[in-house]
Amino acid sequence: MITTHGISSDLAQLRELPIGLFDSGVGGMTVLNAMRRLLPNESFLYLGDTARMPYGTKSVETVRRYSLQIAELLVSRGIKLLVVACNTATAAALPALREAFPGLGIIGAVEPGARAACRATKSGRIAVIATSSTIRGRAYENAILSILPNAELSTLACPLFVSMAEDGLLEGPLAEGLAARYLDQIFRIPREQGLDTPDTLVLACTHFPLLRGAISRVAGSGVTLVDSANNTAREAKALLESSHLARSAGRSAGMQLCPGSVRFLTTDDVPRFTRLGELFLGIPIAPCAVELVEL
Repeated sequence: MITTHGISSDLAQLRELPIGLFDSGVGGMTVLNAMRRLLPNESFLYLGDTARMPYGTKSVETVRRYSLQIAELLVSRGIKLLVVACNTATAAALPALREAFPGLGIIGAVEPGARAACRATKSGRIAVIATSSTIRGRAYENAILSILPNAELSTLACPLFVSMAEDGLLEGPLAEGLAARYLDQIFRIPREQGLDTPDTLVLACTHFPLLRGAISRVAGSGVTLVDSANNTAREAKALLESSHLARSAGRSAGMQLCPGSVRFLTTDDVPRFTRLGELFLGIPIAPCAVELVEL
């Protein structure tokens, strides 16, 4: 049974706690959005570490340290499940988090996305695009090859996609030009040489789905795009149900937050976090729902 540090293990009390999520910034809200749709009776506590972003250019050791600090804060607030809604943090810190909080259910973004890619591919040729740190850590490669040992993998760091997404430059010549600059080496150039290309492309960063249109047009119509958000949400739902921690409809007297509600924590610049969060989440965020915290 899942328990949380410092919290009573009584299921009725645990069931009322929110689900905790974190990311280096606002990209993890694509995961939060999927979880809100799939788990409408749950409440959520989301932390974006905007003061120390981006994680994708930092060392594994640094990202691991940041992730442990964030998890400690979220656990101290009271959560029943921790979702690492950041591919870079998942790749760097998931084993360390599970070791530090052995009684807490912890889900990362890598394994659900890897499993979805393996289900989607027909040829066994899979491409993975992500931040530099995620690519260096080889987490997606290892996860995919553990499922499909004979998969043919292409991996590519696309760090500027993060800035494009956060600047709201999601469509148009600039977005497609950058997508072509990155992806031509995986798709267009090999095709022109008569070579086989991947039939599945993993968007292994939570920012990248916002650029799905531009990425899809460059990759081509025969390529299936996979991101981890919906698959991570499904895994969270399954874990809550198997642990008897899923909330049913309605609110009990002990619930900290109303069903579907979200409280936000950020480490810097509340107005910018709120503005970008609305872009990623697709709904207004009330200023009173955002709290500035220090780590």
